[in-house]
Amino acid sequence: MSKFFYKPIVGIDISADFSVAAILAPDGEVYRKPFKIMHNRNGFDYLVDQIKKAEKELNMKTAIFMESTGVYHLTLFHFLKDTFEVCILNPLITNCNKNVDIRKVKNDKKDALTIAKIGKFQDVKYSSNFDIEIYTLKSLCRDYYKFTDSKSTFKKKLSTDLRVIFPTYNTVFSNITCKTSIAILKTYSSPEAILNADRDALIGLISTNSRKGLVHSEKIYNKLYAAAEEAVYIGLKSPSLFVKIINTITIIESLETQIKNLLREIHLLMHSNRISAEFKKNIQLIYSIPGVGELTAITIMSEIGNIKGFIKPKHLVAYFGIDPSVNQSGKFNSNKNVMSKRGTRIGRRALYAVALASIRKNRSGEPINKVLLNFYKENMKGKSKKVGLVAIMHKLINYIFSVLKNQKEYELRDPKIHAKMYLNKQSNFAA
Repeated sequence: MSKFFYKPIVGIDISADFSVAAILAPDGEVYRKPFKIMHNRNGFDYLVDQIKKAEKELNMKTAIFMESTGVYHLTLFHFLKDTFEVCILNPLITNCNKNVDIRKVKNDKKDALTIAKIGKFQDVKYSSNFDIEIYTLKSLCRDYYKFTDSKSTFKKKLSTDLRVIFPTYNTVFSNITCKTSIAILKTYSSPEAILNADRDALIGLISTNSRKGLVHSEKIYNKLYAAAEEAVYIGLKSPSLFVKIINTITIIESLETQIKNLLREIHLLMHSNRISAEFKKNIQLIYSIPGVGELTAITIMSEIGNIKGFIKPKHLVAYFGIDPSVNQSGKFNSNKNVMSKRGTRIGRRALYAVALASIRKNRSGEPINKVLLNFYKENMKGKSKKVGLVAIMHKLINYIFSVLKNQKEYELRDPKIHAKMYLNKQSNFAA
């Protein structure tokens, strides 16, 4: 039974510019039919007046339920949370309950009543925590990954266009967006321009941007000249095509500037007093796990938010969406179940990067995480790499949960020693 069963409940269906609210009486009957509120000062004040009026007439405090709808619910939630008890529902919960009637009806009024009934009659999980600074940090991290993906897209586009105009250019520079490569492409508009360019001026340009000396610059020049000769012979000749190259470079440079701005703002926020000392400590605890970088630790912790909302490691596993889906009916039990992928996508991406790093070795040949690398080699024989990486991600979730709950930095231990310590601890409890 829901703890709000004997309370009046307000259900709010959120939209971009307006919302619809409905109020249920303590006995479950409709106290106030669904009504529309605009997302402005007058609309918010009107909603508060209606809720306070209901509380006065019923002589009971209300509970407000709304679903998480992107960013549209944030302003209303922030406006109400200091005055009322406000609960945020996962849209997956509300979607499972919106079409329970035989007659298929979908409108804002019915959805508002459905949300109110879910809050009143069902013992569902909800969230009431909202920290503006953690939300800001999470948004900055998500924008960083979004812009990084966009940059990768335009780098691929640049590579594709160069294969048409300058077919062998990629043999000169392994990274076509390095500083030297970009400087050459911006200065010389075609392979013909490179062939006609002053040798010393071009070598000087390469030397200035690469900072690797004259000998290296001359080698690059010779490769570039040979590639330009081939491009003149086999490449498509059109000055207009090179406009695409310049436009793509401009976009890549703009994205790089935005990425630098985001990283700078993330670090400024992390070193400010706006982030709590507890949250900063939790980031350092995650950072203590081998294979976790600083930005990755910030991303994972900002996606988790408050670890106190997770009771068991499997709850955190489900939140990251790496729990297995289940497909079973009667005697049929599918053995081809995949990850649910219902949790935080950015958090799962960061965790995947840590899993990849955990099974690698550093430049000196030492494993990043010896325990996870051995586990990967010993237990993943005959299985695909993706299955092995998901298993590593599960272990990393357990590590993250452990360091955050125990408030202790990660300790690299052999599994046998760890098992022995656990058994000793259990025997001491029994004694």
